[in-house]
Amino acid sequence: MTPERSERLNSVLNKRQPNITVVLENVADPHNISAVMRTCDAIGVQDIYVLNTDIQRHKKWGAKSSSSAAKWLTVHQFTDVKSCFEALRKNYNKIYITHLADDAVSLHQLDLTESVALVFGNEHSGVSDELIGLCDGNFIIPQVGIIKSLNISVACAVTLYEAYRQKSIAGHYSKQQLSPERMQQLKTEWGFLSEE
Repeated sequence: MTPERSERLNSVLNKRQPNITVVLENVADPHNISAVMRTCDAIGVQDIYVLNTDIQRHKKWGAKSSSSAAKWLTVHQFTDVKSCFEALRKNYNKIYITHLADDAVSLHQLDLTESVALVFGNEHSGVSDELIGLCDGNFIIPQVGIIKSLNISVACAVTLYEAYRQKSIAGHYSKQQLSPERMQQLKTEWGFLSEE
């Protein structure tokens, strides 16, 4: 690995944000998942959770829309809600879903500097009733148009860039957030030389 490549990867790892993740429930189109992955990589999300209870487990993602982002992310795939949420509760303090309901708050009211998992549902039916009952709250993306929904990958991008804005103001990108152990694990996975 060239020194320039090593420096670039180190710079990326130094900005990874382990206290935020995205959960995709039964998102059918692999291109939507790949577009989400690309946004996750862009704002420093390392872990992404893919929960498929109603559709087949994904074997690959849409390469064009991800620009190979999956290679740089840690993707956790689940087919069981209970095990997925056990993993989420172990790693994140709050779980929020995008769901149009009376108790939904604006995206801009969420504190996205805390440890949080953001759940996005199926392209047609949204988040399942089962997940709604397991989460800590609902949020919506403010809109003033006729159509009150966005494509899943667009909704995720808007949400993650609000997280990026809040986390930037809070200084989360100015110091390393990954633990030394996780940093070393990812360096190994990403092909760093064992001796730097």
